[in-house]
Amino acid sequence: MPGPVPQREADLARPRHRKGGDVSTVTKGIARPTKIPNSDRSWHPIAKRLWDSLKESGQADFYQASDWALAYSLCEDLSFYKKSGKRSGQMLQTIYSAFERLLVAEGDRRRVRIELHEPEPEEQSAAVLAIADYKKDLGLAE
Repeated sequence: MPGPVPQREADLARPRHRKGGDVSTVTKGIARPTKIPNSDRSWHPIAKRLWDSLKESGQADFYQASDWALAYSLCEDLSFYKKSGKRSGQMLQTIYSAFERLLVAEGDRRRVRIELHEPEPEEQSAAVLAIADYKKDLGLAE
């Protein structure tokens, strides 16, 4: 989606679905389990670091086997570029452009309306807290 990076959903005055206009339907498929390949030991350290960060990042929840294959190929290309004596600005731009399709940066994710949020802190249920209070009152708990 070209254009400026959209605002985060929380920063909007009203939800996007209330803004009107055509709402496009989504064609759905089934996500299949994937196996993440190991990085190549001969890669440049920056390519290895990028690969490791992809595995730990939130957008990896959406990656399928083809996405991991593309990421592997791009890290291979990035490694070649970083090790090369002759570097081309056009080649680097092409590699970075391809990484945009994998939604590597926050701006790329926001353009396609994917936002990653911090996990909600787990709160104990009222029942668990009540039982702990009863135990405390009875002198059974420390």
